[in-house]
Amino acid sequence: MEPILTGTNLVKRYGKVTALDHCDFELRRGEILAVIGDNGAGKSTLIKALSGAVIPDAGEVRLEGKKVSFSAPTDARDAGIETVYQTLAMSPALSIADNMFMGREIRKPGFMGQYFRQLDRKAMEDFARAKLSELGLMTIQNINQAVETLSGGQRQGVAVARAAAFGSKVIILDEPTAALGVKESRKVLELIQDVRGRGIPIILISHNMPHVFELADRIHVHRLGKRLCVIDPKDHSMSDAVAFMTGAKEPTEMEAA
Repeated sequence: MEPILTGTNLVKRYGKVTALDHCDFELRRGEILAVIGDNGAGKSTLIKALSGAVIPDAGEVRLEGKKVSFSAPTDARDAGIETVYQTLAMSPALSIADNMFMGREIRKPGFMGQYFRQLDRKAMEDFARAKLSELGLMTIQNINQAVETLSGGQRQGVAVARAAAFGSKVIILDEPTAALGVKESRKVLELIQDVRGRGIPIILISHNMPHVFELADRIHVHRLGKRLCVIDPKDHSMSDAVAFMTGAKEPTEMEAA
């Protein structure tokens, strides 16, 4: 079966620093693919190249077999790729519903929406409520409460729900549990599994090896700006993954990318 998202020979340089060195990438349909690597390995640049935040100097990205060239994150978003960054990219003072629709607000039908650009607040609130309910997040009682009043886990939940609501083809999650406690992390992991259960493939960037091994179908090991290998968590231990990542162990020909 054809992968849903691929990167081939991706190169990105910043002056004399090569962040991506002829890197390959492959995300299959319906899977959770974890991307792991040491700090400075080029993981963030890879994800930015796939999500339109960075334009590669060379190489190509294909979505559903078609070559795409994103010049901005909005291009990737329009194509169905949603990214939840570590910083969450939310406006704390705005409501949950406003954050869900930031940059894609629904206008009222007819004259008021077209000429006076009035927003259809009810439609946005109903949609946000439905999406949060679908993912079991309706412990949040009031869809109009400000995001700054939510706990860290609830904020992450809203960000993932927003991605699931609009990411029709691929969702990228950058360190989704990094700033959360054990209980809140567990809820976010369950949420990720729920999203995958809907058939949406997920790219998970994480340093948390137990979470990676619990969730991932495959693990992309990134080292020195390129894909070193892709391993199956059922066939390898966490120690193997860390050894590949740090260069303490080299993959066999079967494992190598």
